[in-house]
Amino acid sequence: MSSQKPALAKRDGTYFDQWYADMTVSPARDAIVNRTLGLPPELQSSSLLTWQGIAEMTQELRMPRDGLLLDLACGRGGYGIEIARRTGARLLGVDFSTVALEQARSSSERLLPAGRSEFQIGTLLSTGLPPGAADGVMCVDAVQFAEPPLAAMVEFRRLLAPGGRLVLSCWEAADASDERVSARIRAVNLRRDLPAAGFVDVHVHEKPEWREAERAMWQEADAAPPDSDAAVESLRSEGRRSLDTWDSLRRMFATATAAKLAP
Repeated sequence: MSSQKPALAKRDGTYFDQWYADMTVSPARDAIVNRTLGLPPELQSSSLLTWQGIAEMTQELRMPRDGLLLDLACGRGGYGIEIARRTGARLLGVDFSTVALEQARSSSERLLPAGRSEFQIGTLLSTGLPPGAADGVMCVDAVQFAEPPLAAMVEFRRLLAPGGRLVLSCWEAADASDERVSARIRAVNLRRDLPAAGFVDVHVHEKPEWREAERAMWQEADAAPPDSDAAVESLRSEGRRSLDTWDSLRRMFATATAAKLAP
């Protein structure tokens, strides 16, 4: 998930199923995203992580070969599939859109060995998985959709085995009082909430170079032909809103280690 998702009032499964379905018939939309974020054409992105960002996430996860990687709010699955491919991890993707999960399964069948990936319905706060199930958890551009974001971070900690690693990308408001920023983004505070959720070795970095790639994507979408398909029009609409308030957000990347849970 990403900042290009629709307004809060429209945030339901039916809307997102259509949003993902539109992508399946829009090579133009994928071409804009992949070109500006530096992604290969086979990677199906539904968020805004760059190719360099994937490399940084891969390194920081420190996944053991055959360990279980959870990709939460996985969307079409592209990022988790790529990291699993690089690390030899088993992959479990969770999302609440059945259409997105169908696309993720199709991609994983092409790009990962048989039996190394699974995708299931769930949310950031309700995965149906037992405590300590994962060696690594990743969440790309989606933690703001939990209400509050801290609750998602608590769930991430529950899902990780002690010593397991979390990588997380998102946005934060440059000014928490800036009402141009949605309430869900203003609620995100990684430096405050990750330690409160039970993580140690917390590192939070602003990523201006990722933000500049995002700007390039929005600008290219805005310049697309006026008769473009629905997926490009959605990208253009969100891009115009983002460019109009460009200085209001900071692009963030966090890494953390799961502390031992109290008995």
